[in-house]
Amino acid sequence: MSYLIDTQILIWTLVTPNKLAQQVKDTLDKETIFVSQISFFEIAIKQKLGKLTELIFTISQLTNFVERDGFNLLGIENRHIDAYAEIPLLANHCDPFDRLLLATAFSENMPIISADENFA
Repeated sequence: MSYLIDTQILIWTLVTPNKLAQQVKDTLDKETIFVSQISFFEIAIKQKLGKLTELIFTISQLTNFVERDGFNLLGIENRHIDAYAEIPLLANHCDPFDRLLLATAFSENMPIISADENFA
């Protein structure tokens, strides 16, 4: 089965894997995992704003790590952006990156692995 991981799971995988639940680790090891370019865009913005001080790698390095670890890169497609309109806008959770990741997972018919309780 194929899964899309959100940005937080990507960061924990690379920086603090001990934060991942065992079930998530098992899924990352055994299944086909995709990482969206959206996550790299989100990381680049947050690094520029000084919000990811624990993540010292460049986007190029992160991309290399993701490929080295056997994950698949998923480019942004128009259908992902189009599916954005289908994702409900919740008052307590309107992060545009999360919503676009959900839209991507929806349009790819892939479950998303996330630590965010709002995704449940």
